[in-house]
Amino acid sequence: MKPIMIAGIVLVVLGALALAYQGINYTTQEDVINVGPIHATKESQERIPLPPILGGLALAGGIALLVIGARKQT
Repeated sequence: MKPIMIAGIVLVVLGALALAYQGINYTTQEDVINVGPIHATKESQERIPLPPILGGLALAGGIALLVIGARKQT
Protein backbone atom coordinates (compact mmCIF):
# COMPACT_ATOMS: atom_id res chain seq x y z
CA MET A 1 0.00 0.00 0.00
CA LYS A 2 1.31 3.42 -0.93
CA PRO A 3 2.09 6.04 1.74
CA ILE A 4 -0.41 8.47 0.19
CA MET A 5 -3.21 5.92 0.67
CA ILE A 6 -2.17 5.29 4.29
CA ALA A 7 -2.21 9.05 4.95
CA GLY A 8 -5.66 9.25 3.34
CA ILE A 9 -7.03 6.46 5.54
CA VAL A 10 -5.58 8.11 8.67
CA LEU A 11 -7.16 11.47 7.75
CA VAL A 12 -10.54 9.87 7.06
CA VAL A 13 -10.50 8.10 10.45
CA LEU A 14 -9.37 11.22 12.34
CA GLY A 15 -11.93 13.38 10.54
CA ALA A 16 -14.75 10.96 11.36
CA LEU A 17 -13.68 10.84 15.02
CA ALA A 18 -13.48 14.63 15.21
CA LEU A 19 -17.00 14.93 13.80
CA ALA A 20 -18.35 12.25 16.14
CA TYR A 21 -16.82 13.42 19.43
CA GLN A 22 -16.56 17.21 18.82
CA GLY A 23 -13.80 17.59 21.41
CA ILE A 24 -11.26 16.03 23.75
CA ASN A 25 -12.03 15.59 27.45
CA TYR A 26 -9.38 15.26 30.13
CA THR A 27 -9.17 15.41 33.94
CA THR A 28 -6.74 17.48 36.00
CA GLN A 29 -5.94 17.12 39.70
CA GLU A 30 -5.08 20.12 41.84
CA ASP A 31 -3.84 20.14 45.46
CA VAL A 32 -6.26 22.14 47.61
CA ILE A 33 -4.84 21.43 51.08
CA ASN A 34 -1.41 20.01 51.83
CA VAL A 35 -0.87 20.29 55.60
CA GLY A 36 1.37 17.63 57.13
CA PRO A 37 -0.23 14.20 56.71
CA ILE A 38 -3.51 15.72 55.45
CA HIS A 39 -3.82 16.00 51.68
CA ALA A 40 -6.90 17.10 49.75
CA THR A 41 -7.09 17.24 45.98
CA LYS A 42 -9.69 18.55 43.58
CA GLU A 43 -10.44 16.93 40.23
CA SER A 44 -11.78 19.07 37.43
CA GLN A 45 -12.85 17.99 33.98
CA GLU A 46 -11.58 20.10 31.09
CA ARG A 47 -12.60 20.04 27.44
CA ILE A 48 -10.75 21.08 24.29
CA PRO A 49 -13.44 21.76 21.68
CA LEU A 50 -12.83 20.71 18.07
CA PRO A 51 -14.82 22.69 15.51
CA PRO A 52 -16.81 20.56 13.05
CA ILE A 53 -15.12 22.34 10.13
CA LEU A 54 -11.80 20.81 11.22
CA GLY A 55 -13.27 17.30 11.10
CA GLY A 56 -14.90 18.00 7.75
CA LEU A 57 -11.65 19.30 6.25
CA ALA A 58 -9.73 16.27 7.49
CA LEU A 59 -12.38 13.95 6.08
CA ALA A 60 -12.41 15.71 2.70
CA GLY A 61 -8.61 15.76 2.56
CA GLY A 62 -8.44 12.05 3.35
CA ILE A 63 -10.94 11.22 0.63
CA ALA A 64 -8.99 13.36 -1.84
CA LEU A 65 -5.76 11.54 -0.96
CA LEU A 66 -7.46 8.17 -1.40
CA VAL A 67 -8.77 9.19 -4.84
CA ILE A 68 -5.34 10.49 -5.91
CA GLY A 69 -3.67 7.33 -4.66
CA ALA A 70 -6.15 5.12 -6.50
CA ARG A 71 -5.67 7.02 -9.77
CA LYS A 72 -1.88 6.70 -9.59
CA GLN A 73 -2.15 2.97 -8.91
CA THR A 74 -4.08 2.15 -12.11
